[in-house]
Amino acid sequence: MESTRQAKISRLLQKELSEIFRQQTAKTHGVIVSVSAVRVSPDLSIAKAYLSVFPSSKAQELMESINHSAKTIRYELAQRVRFQLRKTPELAFYLDDSLDYIEHIDSLLATDGTADAPESAK
Repeated sequence: MESTRQAKISRLLQKELSEIFRQQTAKTHGVIVSVSAVRVSPDLSIAKAYLSVFPSSKAQELMESINHSAKTIRYELAQRVRFQLRKTPELAFYLDDSLDYIEHIDSLLATDGTADAPESAK
């Protein structure tokens, strides 16, 4: 269970990371990166950020770029939250592919479902 402090720090980091990625991706046209969730460890030393990338075809190369520049992103984040946090947590970035999963389920539901239904249901 997440403590109140963890939840507050998670929201703060999510907001600031979203702004950082918005500014960075404004330079690259056609790519949107959103921070879907941030989970902070109980000792507040590690933050796991879950990123959603649109279009998903560029997700892998963008995640490699983000993981390569994780220290720079952490430094920029530290500059933004230096008055709220004494120590900025280490950042770990993960791809949140839940939107792709939802799209896949929607496409399955949109097709005629009778093809997969048993004979008794037809």
